[in-house]
Amino acid sequence: MIISQLSIAPLDAGASVSKYVKKIIGVIEKYDVRSETNAMATVIETEDLDTLFSIVKEAHMAMVNTGAQRVITELKIDDRRDKNATIDTKLNAVK
Repeated sequence: MIISQLSIAPLDAGASVSKYVKKIIGVIEKYDVRSETNAMATVIETEDLDTLFSIVKEAHMAMVNTGAQRVITELKIDDRRDKNATIDTKLNAVK
């Protein structure tokens, strides 16, 4: 299981980016993946890297298509191969 953290923001949108975040959440929801949005990013759980990269590409391009002149996309990937890690197992490990 791949667990990732995704943050995409336009640099020319001003102080509030909530409408842009909603657009990205809409892209993620089109895929059959688990995701959790928090105050700073969205955590996404996928079966494989191809699915994750498809989501990231579509979400990045959705931001570009809003007319943003400059977009920053940050992606952190946890690709654990020694056991099946999920969002829940990671959270339970720290409880």
